[in-house]
Amino acid sequence: RIFAFFGDAGNLERITPPELQFQILTPHPMEMRPGALIDYKLRLLGIPFCWQTEITEWNPPFHFVDAQRSGPYKQWIHRHTFQEEGGMTVIRDEVCYRLPFGLLGDIGYPFVRYQIGKIFRFREQAIRRILKSEEMG
Repeated sequence: RIFAFFGDAGNLERITPPELQFQILTPHPMEMRPGALIDYKLRLLGIPFCWQTEITEWNPPFHFVDAQRSGPYKQWIHRHTFQEEGGMTVIRDEVCYRLPFGLLGDIGYPFVRYQIGKIFRFREQAIRRILKSEEMG
């Protein structure tokens, strides 16, 4: 059930902080599989960005990986892992990223790391809230 939630790319809008104005541009429904491309637009600090990711690994219900093909980072690889522990599903996110602009980008690393952490904390709370409300409803 948890993997299926993440397998619907439309749910990304539901778990992304509203201030990012995140919007999926790829028409729904999308077939999630290796090679699938997903186009988004969002705002980071008010600056609009287009972002394209590719699903590079798709292994339901255990994990999937998306990698940036174009967007604000020099590199972005995001591994989503789902593991049953004690009758519950534990979701783990591992993100490997590199900033653009060389040394200038390195200077901004603490700020970017903080912002990414803030986004993932929001996601964790949103996922809990959404899945709990769907259980109740």
